[in-house]
Amino acid sequence: MSELLIKLWESGTIQKGIWETVYMTFISAFFSYLIGLPLGILLNVSDKDGIHPMPWLYRILSIGVNIFRSIPFVILMVAMLPVAKLITGTSLGNRAMIVTLIIAAAPYVARMAESSFKEVGGGVIEAAKSMGASDMRIICRVLIPEAKPSLIVGSVISLVTILGYSAMAGTIGGGGLGMIAVSFGYQRFNDDIIWVCVLLTIVIVQIIQEVGMLIARKTDKRIR
Repeated sequence: MSELLIKLWESGTIQKGIWETVYMTFISAFFSYLIGLPLGILLNVSDKDGIHPMPWLYRILSIGVNIFRSIPFVILMVAMLPVAKLITGTSLGNRAMIVTLIIAAAPYVARMAESSFKEVGGGVIEAAKSMGASDMRIICRVLIPEAKPSLIVGSVISLVTILGYSAMAGTIGGGGLGMIAVSFGYQRFNDDIIWVCVLLTIVIVQIIQEVGMLIARKTDKRIR
């Protein structure tokens, strides 16, 4: 174990990197879902087989989501720095990186949510329609509850994806384990630090995965 690694641990730098990685991931995921989940609902509802088909709206939303999803995160991250600076007052640090993470993750979340809603059986929705339920009531009382297990699984995948994005954010001034791996590991030719950051990231991913899947199983009525 290198002396630099020991110093980073004793100074609390690695512990701080773990915390920054976790809170950037979860804050970004929270706001990504505030944007992406409604977008996913609109995509599902306005699709040709949706509750309220609106082809023109679906096409506009779909093209917009596809454009942002098709841009590699590293390029999108750099391109969105002026937006981050406009919103947060700076293009460096965790606040700026959270903005770029939200912009990158929200379209991904929208597609994940749309996919989850498509898994809801058409018979359930038709039954709700036959009982005179409004579109909003079907969305709130049928679509979202029935898709809950799939949405939770999707949120786990999204969290892991955003965690990977946050590591890349360390290359342009973001914090977290990505910054430690780049600044103290790669740039100083210290493989120990790089591998410690990799292992810590794997541990965080495993915790997210296990907790998320446990919650998904608890909410899935089909396995009770």
